[in-house]
Amino acid sequence: MTASGYDIIIVGTGPAGLGAAFHLTELSPSLSVLLIDREKISSGGLLNDCKQNYTYPIGFSADNWTREEAERLLPLVESSLQPIIKEKQNLAVYQRRAERLGVDLLDVRQAHVGTDRSRALIHRLQTGLESRGVQFMLEREVTDVFDEAAGPGVVIAGTETVRGRKPIVAPGRKGFSFLQQVMEKLGIAYVDNVVDVGIRIETTLNNYPIVNDYYDPKFLFPDRVRTFCTNSGHARVVLERYHEFSLINGHALSTAQTANNLVNFAMLNTIGLKDPVRSGQQMAVYLGRLANEIGGGKPLMQRVGDFRMGRRSTAESFNEDLYAFPPSCPVTAGDLGLAVPARIMRHIWAALKKLDTIVPGVLHPSTIMYYPEIKMYANKPSFVDRHFRVSCNVYMVGDGAGTSRGITGAWASGIRAAEGILSGD
Repeated sequence: MTASGYDIIIVGTGPAGLGAAFHLTELSPSLSVLLIDREKISSGGLLNDCKQNYTYPIGFSADNWTREEAERLLPLVESSLQPIIKEKQNLAVYQRRAERLGVDLLDVRQAHVGTDRSRALIHRLQTGLESRGVQFMLEREVTDVFDEAAGPGVVIAGTETVRGRKPIVAPGRKGFSFLQQVMEKLGIAYVDNVVDVGIRIETTLNNYPIVNDYYDPKFLFPDRVRTFCTNSGHARVVLERYHEFSLINGHALSTAQTANNLVNFAMLNTIGLKDPVRSGQQMAVYLGRLANEIGGGKPLMQRVGDFRMGRRSTAESFNEDLYAFPPSCPVTAGDLGLAVPARIMRHIWAALKKLDTIVPGVLHPSTIMYYPEIKMYANKPSFVDRHFRVSCNVYMVGDGAGTSRGITGAWASGIRAAEGILSGD
């Protein structure tokens, strides 16, 4: 820490913040760096499941990245995270099936840590930074970021001011609203007109055996539908809690844990909004509230067999002997048709039917569809330069700032911001 504060203040200890901190201290060890986070431990993707993709364009925003730029930085990401890359088999077989239906199956280098082992990884990363003199301020919430003539900095808990020559704001997806507040206060133009809305599928390993060959298969369907975040081994559907509602997510434990023979993955539909509805955040909140209202305060789930018959699932019938497994996340049994916008449901169901042709069995009557799974990373600030600077001294990076969609893209975004600071741009 200098007499006037820190050289660098990083808001958020997720992959974007950590990526910036590692790169800054690697190339300029004398810098004083402070990382601040409202959580006890780095949260988000690093803590939950910690799935990593090392192939462009997965995890990268096309608006901000070229293949060359991503491939330049991915080796640096890999050197810090030290992943064990998953092997793939029989990829060509599935790709040929997909191509016949107008579907793309991407060949992606992947790694998976598992929720049970992610804390050890985070501890290693934090310890590594602390050995370089980086300071952490955890369980402290940043409520404001300023960039004024007297010097930039942040406000903690509405009262404590900490100055830093170059603030990097990287609060992740859950910091989406906070980023918007900061941008509005700093007068930074931005758009928020894209949102990913979808469902999470849960089925048995027998019904989705592709995961034996390809851990997280990345299918791209027509109408901007894609598979996302596939989990197998010891896999569970989980709740992602927000202030007024809960969303659906999924994770898996490491291979050291006993498998439960379940698989879950999301089917997401990317929606571009136009007037009069221009905010992806507002749409996400509305859909999240609606689904939780219909579900009596919880998300919804429905068996594929019931959906195909045009009837709602009920708590009484959900675990009948026709069905091969109980839900790993027992939310409210009901009718997704009452909550999912019709066009989105049509797109997702059409994609699922194609997927069932590529991997026969995924639409078994016992398969469960959970809703809502919504991804809010559609902030698009007006950047001053290619290093994600938004004002004279402030940088914004990561999923919440729309520069990435996942761990590796976020880490690479942090490196780009660090490069800008070190170059003096």
